[in-house]
Amino acid sequence: MMESLGKLAFDQLQKGNLIFYESDLTECGIDIRAASVYSGVFTQIFKEERGLYQDKVFCFIHLSVQEFLAALHVHLTFINSGLNLLEQQQTTSTWSKLFNKLKLQSLHQSAVNKALQSPNGHLDLFLRFLLGLSLQTNQTLLRGLLTQTGSGSQTNQETVQYIKKKLSENLSAEKSINLIHCLNELNDCSLVEEIQQSLRSGSLSTDELSPAQWSALVFILLSSEEDLDVFDLQKYSASEEALLRLLPVVKASNKALLSGCNLSERSCDALSSVLNSQSSSLKELDLSNNELWDSGVKLLSAALQSPHCTLETLRLWGCGLSKISCDYLAAALKSNPSYPRVLDLSGTYNNLQDSGVKQLCVLLKNPRCRFETLRLWCCGLSEISCDYLAAALKSNPSHLRELDLSNNNNLQDPGVKQLCVLLESPGCGLETLRLMDCGLSEISCDYLAAALKSNPSYPRVLDLSVDCNNLQDSGVKQLCVLLENPRCRFETLRLSHCDLSERSCEALASGLSSQTSNLRQLDLSNINLKDSGVKLLSEGLKSPHCTLETLSLSGCLITEEGCTSLASALSSNPSHLRELDLSYNHPGPSGMKLLSAGLKDPGWRLDTLR
Repeated sequence: MMESLGKLAFDQLQKGNLIFYESDLTECGIDIRAASVYSGVFTQIFKEERGLYQDKVFCFIHLSVQEFLAALHVHLTFINSGLNLLEQQQTTSTWSKLFNKLKLQSLHQSAVNKALQSPNGHLDLFLRFLLGLSLQTNQTLLRGLLTQTGSGSQTNQETVQYIKKKLSENLSAEKSINLIHCLNELNDCSLVEEIQQSLRSGSLSTDELSPAQWSALVFILLSSEEDLDVFDLQKYSASEEALLRLLPVVKASNKALLSGCNLSERSCDALSSVLNSQSSSLKELDLSNNELWDSGVKLLSAALQSPHCTLETLRLWGCGLSKISCDYLAAALKSNPSYPRVLDLSGTYNNLQDSGVKQLCVLLKNPRCRFETLRLWCCGLSEISCDYLAAALKSNPSHLRELDLSNNNNLQDPGVKQLCVLLESPGCGLETLRLMDCGLSEISCDYLAAALKSNPSYPRVLDLSVDCNNLQDSGVKQLCVLLENPRCRFETLRLSHCDLSERSCEALASGLSSQTSNLRQLDLSNINLKDSGVKLLSEGLKSPHCTLETLSLSGCLITEEGCTSLASALSSNPSHLRELDLSYNHPGPSGMKLLSAGLKDPGWRLDTLR
């Protein structure tokens, strides 16, 4: 029965069949009506089902069972009769049979070649089983089926050398990995151990790796007990060749960091196959700072529209994109709008312009769109983009949580006015709005204050930093009024580099001391507040209602006097502030001593002082 099942398994594996019919069994000498068929080993490895037209069909309980039995059949046939079933033409002379019995290597080489020629890898596991059967320990277990044993360790060593020779050729990553598995079956771990030693010593130089060593590295990374959470190409080599060699590792990872690795559209083509694979684990892909151009995004977009693609984060910061890339992305994500959730198209070299944003907004209007974060930092946008975004998000406001339009100098106050139409909408759930360096004035603060008075629950984070935003004290005063609104949920306010005076500190102190203030982070870095401004701000910090946890005052011209004010405030209300940044100031030894004492005081929550 085992011989018959082995013949059936091999014949059908060659044809690529996993399901067989009664006629297939009969050809191999299996009578399904015989009582022996329904007893013993047969029922343990074989099962009968009903096909589409209620015909009886048969299959092995698992593909690996079929592959093992096929390998066993080929091995036994070669050992017992000298026939190599993997060769097209058989030589049947007595001398040739005797020679083949002594040269199991010829069978192994035929099997390796057949497996490498397979377009879908259907002989990969068969090859591993076949090589494993040649080991003396396994032949001992097969004594009852063998009329004689095969050749020994010399043959296996010749097979090892043949496999290593094949590994030096330009094989696909999948085929190379399978050959490494084959070496393991033959108890040869020299390649893997060599790379492992280099990894342990920190001396691995990918510039000098042979194709076989690359395959060993991939095998090690995939076999590692460590979770394949983050793959960082920079750890190995910032090159396209390294990415293409390590593509199976990318496919098995949750996050791939490929920023600044000299990649081109060729990499996009390879990554597209990964994203389109049902077995891909990839959720986050960072391709920033590579010259991908629109042609690369076109290749990626082909994969993004696949129902198999479940990529959640795509970063294309500074990849030389134009509005054409937005066309490709919008068209692709129309087919699969649930992914990604985070899209970053920022960067000086991404000249998307308003027309590109217009295409993205068509996607944002789609009720199935699940964008949560959209970053368009420095993309050459104007107030027209704000108009498109406001209209799109007003019609489908429920998903976007973060919008970054920073470093688009032409947005200016009219752009913020358009965004405020969205912010005052009751359906708006935007939690983070970044408008750094957008050419704003105090008028934008008026618009924001009015809009958020109507819908004060959002956003939670507002970033208006950089001196190109000329908010002035009057603008900050308008924002601080919001902090006193009991419905306001402001948690983070960033105003670094803005041209403010101590009068802004007075307004902020009033907001911080409000019973309704929810502010947790305040960034006033690189503003000339001086000690007088810090003294006013400290009045707010003293208040028991102040719940600020992070305060950034880097580069604010603060001296020992300012540090004294801060230490006094934190002594009065020590229970909230966890992080204080006073870098690039002049606190002097006594100023730092006062604040450093707070780090040791168990009553203070402060645990980070810069």
